[in-house]
Amino acid sequence: MAGKVWFITGTSRGFGRVWAEAALKRGDSVAASARKLDDIAELVSRYGDNVLPLQLDVSDRAAVREAVATAEKRFKRLDILVNNAGYGLFGPVEDVTEEQARAQLDTNLFGTLWTTQAVLPIMRKQGGGRILQMSSIAGVASWPMLGLYHASKWAIEGLSDSLAQEVARFGIRVTLLEPGPYRTDWRGSSAVWAVPGPAYAEWAEAPSAGSLPGDPEATVGSLLEIVDMPDPPLRAFFGASALETVRAVYADRIRTWEQWDSLARAAQGNRSERN
Repeated sequence: MAGKVWFITGTSRGFGRVWAEAALKRGDSVAASARKLDDIAELVSRYGDNVLPLQLDVSDRAAVREAVATAEKRFKRLDILVNNAGYGLFGPVEDVTEEQARAQLDTNLFGTLWTTQAVLPIMRKQGGGRILQMSSIAGVASWPMLGLYHASKWAIEGLSDSLAQEVARFGIRVTLLEPGPYRTDWRGSSAVWAVPGPAYAEWAEAPSAGSLPGDPEATVGSLLEIVDMPDPPLRAFFGASALETVRAVYADRIRTWEQWDSLARAAQGNRSERN
């Protein structure tokens, strides 16, 4: 079989759909998952046997394992995992319900974990593979009304940093994709709102996805370059403003840590005095 084999979650729209089509256009094969098979029927009709459509809710660990096993049986190997499935939860931390908080982490964080765990034994057995984790600029910076979304993406950052160190010796490379604002469905029909209470009324609406600067189609070249690199980066921003934004955030953090370094040193204690 020519080409690489991808397993991509969340291929019904947005980045997942764009990247699945890009892989297929260049002759690769894709196990494409979505919550509803109707959403990916067009991929099957256009690319035939190169597409394995999988109905999947990534928060269901057993279903994830079954889907990955089905993909391996069909294609005999899995070269690239793209953990793309996820959505945005908007609203004040104070007003997020327990159900909303758990659902956000179940999909964005645990969905990523379950799929990663299911694919790793296959990649270890075949002596290598690529894991692309969908993080975000929201995984390294934060803004109001996105607390639980940030929590899910910051967790993916830490998980994947450790993962990369654990699996490098098996020939498996991990890359955290960190897009800035793009015109995807993240702020559209797939978004969930925790209704703000009166104290947060000024943040009652999220900006429309149409007002965001990034074009998802423009990410294809960079994504494929990362996939084909012999030694890909652990982290990669997508979007022209991401580095500038995060540089300012990190500079502010350094200033704060430096300003209060005396407290940190005082908290260290003195071993000889205690003895």
